Amino acid sequence: MKTLDTITIGRSSVDLYGAQIGGRLEDMASFQKYIGGSPTNIAAGTARLGLKSALITRVGDEHMGRFIREELLREGVDVRGVKTDPQRLTALVILGIRDETQFPLIFYRENCADMALCEDDIDESFIAETRSLIVTGTHLSHANTEAAVLKALKLARKHGAKTALDIDYRPNLWGLAGHGDGESRFIESAAVTAKLQSSLHYFDLIVGTEEEFHIAGGSTDTITALKAVRKVSNATLVCKRGAAGAAAFDGAIPDSLDQGQTGPGFPIEVFNVLGAGDGFMSGLTKGWLDGENWPTALKYANACGAFAVSRHGCTPAYPSLEELNFFLERGVKTPALRKDAELEQIHWSTNRRKQWSEVRAFAYDHRSQLEEIPGANPENIGRFKELCLEATISVSQGCEGYGLLCDNRLGKSALHKASGQGLWIGRPVEWPGSRPLTLEPEIGPDFGGLSEWALEDVVKVLCFCHPDDQPEMQAQQEAVITRLFHACRRNRLEMLLEIIPSKVGPVDDFTNAKLISQFYDIGIYPDWWKLEPMQTREAWAATCDAITSRDAHTQGIVILGLGQSEAELASSFKLAADFPLVKGFAVGRTIHADVGRQWIAGQIDDATAVATMAENFRRLCGIWDAARAGAKA
Repeated sequence: MKTLDTITIGRSSVDLYGAQIGGRLEDMASFQKYIGGSPTNIAAGTARLGLKSALITRVGDEHMGRFIREELLREGVDVRGVKTDPQRLTALVILGIRDETQFPLIFYRENCADMALCEDDIDESFIAETRSLIVTGTHLSHANTEAAVLKALKLARKHGAKTALDIDYRPNLWGLAGHGDGESRFIESAAVTAKLQSSLHYFDLIVGTEEEFHIAGGSTDTITALKAVRKVSNATLVCKRGAAGAAAFDGAIPDSLDQGQTGPGFPIEVFNVLGAGDGFMSGLTKGWLDGENWPTALKYANACGAFAVSRHGCTPAYPSLEELNFFLERGVKTPALRKDAELEQIHWSTNRRKQWSEVRAFAYDHRSQLEEIPGANPENIGRFKELCLEATISVSQGCEGYGLLCDNRLGKSALHKASGQGLWIGRPVEWPGSRPLTLEPEIGPDFGGLSEWALEDVVKVLCFCHPDDQPEMQAQQEAVITRLFHACRRNRLEMLLEIIPSKVGPVDDFTNAKLISQFYDIGIYPDWWKLEPMQTREAWAATCDAITSRDAHTQGIVILGLGQSEAELASSFKLAADFPLVKGFAVGRTIHADVGRQWIAGQIDDATAVATMAENFRRLCGIWDAARAGAKA
């Protein structure tokens, strides 16, 4: 039974990409952290395109190794073949974007984990599950990794899998260039040519740039090199030609690259070539395994390569299948794809770190309400929020679909303790009760405070607004939210927009829908909406239509509580649960208000407070679950 479409094998690293563009690597002040290494990039890239992919590699038993494993899982990659090496560190690569032609990089790979891959790491039953195996060239450079690769190739062929080689020639990784020459792409070497040619007969598909075929074929004349490769391999040869696209040769090599099979190219701005080949290989693999002809497969490959050269980073640049299809249908609107707002919205919303099917959130981001309790102070409010977190964890029991809302000003300890526990975490930025909207001082006048946030934190902003707001009020609030939205995207943070029109003016069945449309009209695409309970089916239908008609990939809606009783919330839940876009609730005072007053007054102890809030939260979750189950029945 072939449960996998492809397995890649070889390098796995953490890429630290310089955040400043145009400067020397020596002058970089900050870095973005991504997964890297060609096989790792290809595994993630093909998974984004809907293939069931897996990776065989090694990572260290440390934070970077766990990061790679967790990121692969987020991308949907099977990690059964990712072994943890207790002796070696995960490989690192430091990279920069100097200009359109210079991309300095340093490989930190001395005795790294992935180069310890050995034959024992290759499980025949695992290889037997895949339709294809993709190898990259670096792991043919050392005896132990070569033995592992050759074992995998022989098993793949034994079990009827297709095999592919991405030559991925890095002279530095073959010991032909110094540490400072990681950018070097070609150095002639008869030894490397001989090593590659000894393995080329194992492959059904061989992919490389002209320079990579030069090393594989032993000649700096591309046609001569391709003919030399053809003498030792019957594989389809795909030669990448940069801006000129690529050419596929599945038979005899002609006298001109122009005589190969080609696919359409895309006139885009080159921003970053690093990782472009892995994006190309991801698209090519999609077409290859789907049985498309070579011009179609090359069209996919060229498009994925275009995305890669237009964005920062390798894997983060690669498209989802929805994004690829949209791009192929619509075409290029601006050569700088990363500046195409429509395309970037699809890219962001279809490649999120996590998609949530349900969210039952205990909200204790309240600040002014808790500060108004007699005897309350920052210290005991902070401690109370830790008790709220204990109650949240008690109810969630490590299961998905649970979360919290907690602030950083009074709830810092609880907020930080919640991180990394698999919970949905919303974190407010608005100054409580402000209208016009202003933000907490920690966000900063330039919104730079968001750069310190954990990536799992959802930026929650509450705006008291109404469709009938005066133009000056509307413009002032929209300006703040617009800046916040772009700051969220810049810092790779999801955004939740909470709107409460009932506190401003009269509402009807279409009030929320009108407000939501106003925000979309100015280019605001929240990942989440937090809305007050609506009392009619017509209101929910209009609201959901206003969202889905403008953003097909939104995470969804959570219902706020407004301090309602459980009976009132139960009625609201029953109505809302009929709409799949409503993912759950974020309710606070119904759960914690009475407990907070009693605990701060010293009337109950910690254990009683936690137990009571846990029971309140658990009961509310049960009410929601019953409403959802009733809607599905």
